[in-house]
Amino acid sequence: MEFFRTINIQSTEGQLQKLLSFENINDIIESLFVLDFEKDTANITGIWEEFTLKRDNIKGGVRFALIECPNALAWTITTGFPPVREHIVIHLTINRAEKEQQFLDELTEFLDDWETGFTNFLKNQPEELLKTSS
Repeated sequence: MEFFRTINIQSTEGQLQKLLSFENINDIIESLFVLDFEKDTANITGIWEEFTLKRDNIKGGVRFALIECPNALAWTITTGFPPVREHIVIHLTINRAEKEQQFLDELTEFLDDWETGFTNFLKNQPEELLKTSS
C-alpha cells in the first residue's frame, strides 16, 4: 500500500538532505523519537515501539526505513518529481495490499505528524533557505 502527503513549500534535494537529519527529527515530529544514532542508522522509539531507522540520501531527497518492521515500512521526502514537482512530497509504503483499520489509522496519523511537523519546522528556517509557495 502507498500513501502520499504534499507540503506546499519549495525546496531542493540538498536542502531536504541537510534538514532531514537524525539531529533534527526530534524537533520535526512527535510520533517517533531518536534515542541515538551513528552515521545512517538510528535507534528510535515511538508509536510502534523500538526499531532501527535507516536514512539514505536519494535522488530528490531522503528515504527512511524501519529495518525490523514486518510491514517493510518506508517513506521518502522528496522534491522535483511527480505528483507535484514544485513542492515537497512525502510518500509512505508498506509491503501489504491490505491491513487492519487500526494500523491504517496509525499510518495516517504518522503521515499527518510528518506533514504538520515538517511544515512547521521548515517555516522556522531562515527565509533564504526555503521559499514558501502560496
